[in-house]
Amino acid sequence: MSIPQNLNHIKSSLPEHVTLVAVSKTKPVPDLMEAYNAGQRIFGENKIQEMVEKHDVMPKDIQWHMIGHVQRNKVKYMAPFVSLIHGVDNFKLLNEINRQAARYRRTINCLLQIKIADEDSKFGMTATEASEILQSEAFSELQNIKVVGVMGMATFTDDTAQIQKEFTSLKETFNELKTIEAPNCKLEIISMGMSGDYKLAIDCGSTMIRVGSSIFGERNYN
Repeated sequence: MSIPQNLNHIKSSLPEHVTLVAVSKTKPVPDLMEAYNAGQRIFGENKIQEMVEKHDVMPKDIQWHMIGHVQRNKVKYMAPFVSLIHGVDNFKLLNEINRQAARYRRTINCLLQIKIADEDSKFGMTATEASEILQSEAFSELQNIKVVGVMGMATFTDDTAQIQKEFTSLKETFNELKTIEAPNCKLEIISMGMSGDYKLAIDCGSTMIRVGSSIFGERNYN
């Protein structure tokens, strides 16, 4: 199927409350434009430089989501335009995003990345660490960011029971953190689920899925 067909096939199966992020990393601009012309407006990239280059040449009504691991020294390049940063895994990064957002008189929305998988390769903070950050005085002083939800990545496995357990734990963490009151925090988004497991993720409470290969086809990393 073509990119527009893939996109429409996925969108037609999603509940109304679930947002689709088209993961366009490594894909050329013409592929993204096919999705754009089919109505997609939210694209996810995992490398800031690539996202900046695409932002520069593509329509300005696109929402760009940074879904990869973020290095603090690169935040400044996406601060003028990024819509949502998914992978915020420590307070220092939040602080830097706030600093760069202030330079552009913006508020940047962020998701706290919670480590739900056992794999060492996965980034993220514990539920306890997230709770401590949101309740800290230092966090309450950050006026140019808003924490709007949580994000998690399940273990790369065929064991559905394990994935379900991890997704459920993220939903429980979300419910716990949602009770915390802070001026720059309003939790509404649970970002979990990718091409292979997004249906299970939605069943477990996901409100935002990150789908790449099911839309654009397999990636060529060469």
